[in-house]
Amino acid sequence: GIKMKGIDVSRHNGAIDWKSVKADDIEFAIIRAGYGKAISQKDAWFERNYQGCIDNGIPCGAYWYSYAVTPAEAEAEARTFLKAIEGKTFEFPVYLDIEEKNALATGKKNVSAIVKAFCGVMEKAGYWCGVYASRAHVQSYFDDDCKIRYSLWLAEWGAKLNYNGGEVGMWQYSDKGKVNGIGTNVDMDICYVDYPTVIKAAGKNGYQKTAETAAQPVVQPTVHDTVQVTMQVNGKTYSGTLVAVE
Repeated sequence: GIKMKGIDVSRHNGAIDWKSVKADDIEFAIIRAGYGKAISQKDAWFERNYQGCIDNGIPCGAYWYSYAVTPAEAEAEARTFLKAIEGKTFEFPVYLDIEEKNALATGKKNVSAIVKAFCGVMEKAGYWCGVYASRAHVQSYFDDDCKIRYSLWLAEWGAKLNYNGGEVGMWQYSDKGKVNGIGTNVDMDICYVDYPTVIKAAGKNGYQKTAETAAQPVVQPTVHDTVQVTMQVNGKTYSGTLVAVE
């Protein structure tokens, strides 16, 4: 499969010289858009970082750091995330960043409900939603549906990602990267999915689905309810599999 080299950044990385970043063979960036429920908590450097990626041809995605401890709070955060990214296009997913101890302390069932609530709001608005969490937390606090339904971005710092729960879209392998144009240590990521192609083909994240790309199959792990059906039409018998749309 593919392996793209990327970074994720927030205002904590200070002023970034994106031209130097691009020249240092960085192929994508995931930018923090903000955190919490209030639009005042939009990341102070989000606009500049997004523009820096656009100006230098670096495909990007965005993430929102969550403090939600209930599904209702998660939905409120997602609505704020939507406000923060309005009018922008992203070749990479938009991610829920779930790592707060208070949230994890509510247990697997509730954490999974938080993930579904947040991602549900984002998907309804036409975005390709993923989830960022540590490998250990995904294994402990995500139900099986969450593990396969959303694009996973797993953090496990070291030489190897020790995850066998299904497809992983992205791996954050270090928080101590050195990249030209960034004055601080930076998070380093490897991406295994050609998100720009599948997101554009699906018409998500601000892209319009075109007739030409619409024919391409979009590979996203989803769990569908199916039913075997046999029916008679004009005296002939037909049988096949129907897939639940919702």
